[in-house]
Amino acid sequence: MFKKILLPTDGSPLSCQAANAGIIFARSVGAEVVALHVTQPFAATIGFDGMAAAYAITDEDYEKAAAEQSAKYLKHISDRAETADVKVTTRSVSNFNVADGIVQAAADEHCDLIFIGSHGRNGLSRLLLGSVTVKVLSLSRVATLVFHVKE
Repeated sequence: MFKKILLPTDGSPLSCQAANAGIIFARSVGAEVVALHVTQPFAATIGFDGMAAAYAITDEDYEKAAAEQSAKYLKHISDRAETADVKVTTRSVSNFNVADGIVQAAADEHCDLIFIGSHGRNGLSRLLLGSVTVKVLSLSRVATLVFHVKE
């Protein structure tokens, strides 16, 4: 049924837990996975919290650090998939809106499922913090499986 599954990660232990579950699921259905990390462009940090001005970070420094961080997150998932004998490709994209980046990557990679973790927040914390997963659910035209991670 599912042939290509997108596994977005933000590098957190909770998203790694969801990615591991996604790899197990992919193996059980004979699918391949695409590990994805979405970074936000340097311009998104300017004015948001004054990071660039406060730390004198250049856009080149930011992009380099973001690429290194992304590679680290994706390697973790790639290694895990290879250990499980699941075909894996990795992709890092930049988008002002992380949910848009996930949905666009799923379309670009011709994925037929997005396997994404959720912290399971509700109430005020969900309202204040927002939820990339909820935004993906509202934007995606691809089947989306929400894995509720254990704290």
